[in-house]
Amino acid sequence: MVYDLTMLEAFYSAYKGKVEHVRAVLKRPLTLAEKILYAHLFNEGDVKNYKRGEDYVNFRPDRVAMQDATAQMALLQFMNAGKEKVAVPSTVHCDHLIQAYKGAKEDIATATKTNEEVYDFLRDVSSRYGIGFWKPGAGIIHQVVLENYAFPGGMMVGTDSHTPNAGGLGMVAIGVGGADAVDVMTGMEWELKMPRIIGVRLTGKLSGWTSPKDVILKLAGILTVKGGTNSIIEYFGPGTASLSATGKATICNMGAEVGATTSLFPFDGRMATYLRATGRDRIVELAEAVDCELRADQQVTDEPEKYYDRVIDIDLSTLEPYINGPFTPDAATPISEFAEKVLLNGYPRKMEVGLIGSCTNSSYQDLSRAASLARQVKEKNLSVASPLIINPGSEQIRATAERDGMMDDFMQIGAVIMANACGPCIGQWKRHTDDPTRKNSIVTSFNRNFAKRADGNPNTYAFVASPELTMALTIAGDLCFNPLKDRLMNHDGEKVKLAEPEGEELPLRGFTSGNEGYIAPADENSDQRQPGFPTPATADSFPRLGRTRYTQYALLIKAQGKCTTDHISMAGPWLRFRGHLENISDNMLMGAVNASMAKRTTCGTVRQTPTEPFRAQPKCINSKESLHCRG
Repeated sequence: MVYDLTMLEAFYSAYKGKVEHVRAVLKRPLTLAEKILYAHLFNEGDVKNYKRGEDYVNFRPDRVAMQDATAQMALLQFMNAGKEKVAVPSTVHCDHLIQAYKGAKEDIATATKTNEEVYDFLRDVSSRYGIGFWKPGAGIIHQVVLENYAFPGGMMVGTDSHTPNAGGLGMVAIGVGGADAVDVMTGMEWELKMPRIIGVRLTGKLSGWTSPKDVILKLAGILTVKGGTNSIIEYFGPGTASLSATGKATICNMGAEVGATTSLFPFDGRMATYLRATGRDRIVELAEAVDCELRADQQVTDEPEKYYDRVIDIDLSTLEPYINGPFTPDAATPISEFAEKVLLNGYPRKMEVGLIGSCTNSSYQDLSRAASLARQVKEKNLSVASPLIINPGSEQIRATAERDGMMDDFMQIGAVIMANACGPCIGQWKRHTDDPTRKNSIVTSFNRNFAKRADGNPNTYAFVASPELTMALTIAGDLCFNPLKDRLMNHDGEKVKLAEPEGEELPLRGFTSGNEGYIAPADENSDQRQPGFPTPATADSFPRLGRTRYTQYALLIKAQGKCTTDHISMAGPWLRFRGHLENISDNMLMGAVNASMAKRTTCGTVRQTPTEPFRAQPKCINSKESLHCRG
């Protein structure tokens, strides 16, 4: 099914002409990112050579996507905007509030009851204002967007860091806050500093144990968690055509871990194949009619150093599998060196849980390759040393994988199939351990591995890898195991080697939708569009700051060292308070390091001067009196 076809046809009918106009005005070749950005200027007459990393520019994105935690505040704000309907196609996805504990059926039932007020609010507001609603269990926002809404050359914003996942289909997709999403939904201009552009040239072809995940794991080691800040990562070169659309999405998804504004790939046949497989043949026709403008100009790829702010080369043919961590996604180590790193640093060698899924690695291809390893357990008479948790990316993925026997492959080796949701990746994991003070190691196919990220335990050493490597280490239960060369002892006393993973890029019999879980908005004339909403509660207005220069105010808090979104507003159990101003304020900067204390805070405590007593940080962050010294 093609959603929002009228919008798509209007976009493609004008796209090529817009790009040609931009090229004529700027009088130079264009990168793909520039083509898409300039084609989405809020005012078409504002074409000029904007300075990357300096000039602020107003854009007009094509659509908005929101997840259930951040959508709460965004929709409360939208309700106060006085609009009858969203100005661009928009969707809400219920994926963040489902806690992984017993299994999909039980956990969805628990979440539906626990979060009933939130879900009912999001569903009814969505219906009232023309927003599509995806119910709990329908899937992770970014996988659902890739399957249904992403399109080459488009531009979207989403209220989640990993919105760039849609770059796998050649879309400029940017993670934003709720207020930015409201700007777009009300039809206002959306402001962004013109990003720098990092070109990553891919050559060669992946093989064996190496996967698309290893491209971004290696790149994270090159750029670090700050290297992509205020930049778009644009992939180009012959190697891009060798990657599946979902593999490209994996790479774009984790670009958030290097601070990138977004990441994207040029349109190619692999994208077209995926679009057709997900019922979007019409988009392929539209995109192919303008495909010359859905990739960088030839002069750019011939002389990339002249047009990109930085060029990085990665040879897929020589790329090794990587494992990144612990505690940061840019601590990149190739598998050939990882065992030495484990021993040298004294990391807990026993691998205690393997987790496969998340918006980064839960596609059909990901599960297919992991399942090929699961089947080898029986074939080679092996045992599985560690527990395994699987989070499918969407109901479509789960239903198709179940039909094709992959879910049975996982359950045969003791895996627990969790809901089609974020689960442990966003901290929604009710994990039981024998001793929470004991250091322990887990390996995941997720995107982030900050301290306490998955299970709330600071003693958990989390490592990020591909689904294939995660599965191999789960079977071995040993962080020092290298499946490329090491062997395992089976029940017959024989040393056996795991064969290289294999899998299908797309299901040979096509996708099956399962219980899709989509609720379309009510028609404009329907009584369902007029529920009796109470007027949203609003906070008292803050006084205007005026032009007075404020001095001699105490600095309430200063964070030291790394301060990511996880440190600013911790996920996990706190997500349910995203629609409650006072409660979510109690979570602010709980994970950050307080510079005045030189150690990580445990409950958000701060002090205004070294001699003053400690007090709970939210008491001063919430107060109006602190307004002038919060900047």
